[in-house]
Amino acid sequence: MFDIKEVRANFPHTKETSYFNAASNGPLSNPGYKVQEAVYIQAKSGLMGRQVEVYDALDNIRRNGAKIFGARKKEVGFGFNTTFGINLAAFGLPLKKGDEILLSDVEFPANVYPWLELRNRGIKIKFLKSNRGCFDIEDLQKAITKKTKVLSLSFVQYFNGYKNDMTTIGKICKAHGIFFVVDAIQGAGCEPMNVHKWQVDIASAGGHKWLLGPQGTGIFFVSDNIKDRFRPPWRSWLGVDWKCDWSNLNDFDRPFDNSARQFEMGTYPAAHVMAFDWSLEFINKLGVRNIQKHNYTQMDKLIELLNSEPFYRITGSVDKKHRSSIISFTSHRGDIDYIHRLLTYCHIITAMREGSIRVSTHLYNDTNDLKRLTICLDQAAKDSCCGKCKVSPRKKLKKKK
Repeated sequence: MFDIKEVRANFPHTKETSYFNAASNGPLSNPGYKVQEAVYIQAKSGLMGRQVEVYDALDNIRRNGAKIFGARKKEVGFGFNTTFGINLAAFGLPLKKGDEILLSDVEFPANVYPWLELRNRGIKIKFLKSNRGCFDIEDLQKAITKKTKVLSLSFVQYFNGYKNDMTTIGKICKAHGIFFVVDAIQGAGCEPMNVHKWQVDIASAGGHKWLLGPQGTGIFFVSDNIKDRFRPPWRSWLGVDWKCDWSNLNDFDRPFDNSARQFEMGTYPAAHVMAFDWSLEFINKLGVRNIQKHNYTQMDKLIELLNSEPFYRITGSVDKKHRSSIISFTSHRGDIDYIHRLLTYCHIITAMREGSIRVSTHLYNDTNDLKRLTICLDQAAKDSCCGKCKVSPRKKLKKKK
């Protein structure tokens, strides 16, 4: 495990706020902020130069991204968000008119709209009906036809934290010759990944959630197994390795890089790249398995409260095989909006998704954060105060409005 006090020292929000919303945006760290600030100071002073440091950071991002994906460095590149990699798949895989794409009916829009555009090319999109908000493997097997060419699926479901059985799903895709594309943003950085074992062809993850990077960063994976069939939908001049030598840019005989770098797009957001480099290095230093263990330990306490309090009902899965660092719940009284506002009033940051409150715990959360959360939820269930004042939470909120 890791020293939680040392980890929290990197995140200034921990002094006042209990942040349980990594599934939306990860809070910026002090080191990440300082790195970006240094880059902007350089830019303001006209000292950007050859940007060797930026390209070194990109190389580190590919190396550390490969560790997070469970891939080889040459298969991983820098992308600007999850959608970058999904578009790479949708418009780079060898698809033709009449082919079918399978999607879950509860996917995040980033893993839907790029595929919907393929309808204009005569490709059919089939949505698989979920089972209580969870992907159903039996329905997947029933839906596969000779025309099925792609399954694109989230590793972890965004609104309830359901973690899919990637090994089984990957075997099914392989057996039917189906390309397996994965939206990994809700698992990368907090759940161990092994894209080779899962037989994934393309995966993508934005960097601004569990990977602790700024918005506009991300990593993607393209398997070496499909590179001979893959036709990149775009090309960038920075898909060529210029080795930071900008003195001979009319040399058009240079080949595209043989790694996933060839699919990247320039010019790179230098400040964000430098901060993202720090974030991935930090995560791998702590160890994703250690982060997962820490998150689950915290989440266990919340699950215990929700199961013991009849007022609440968990709407995600707590099954060992399918649980994650995200849990969602609702109340039997249906006043989720009030509970969410109460949590926010108490500086406890969560999210509302699909009729439930979503809690996502990460490496910077400690036992005090969980204590604050559980006390507040217990208050909400009883519609009473913590005892430090005579005013109920409802009256507090009403007065504030």
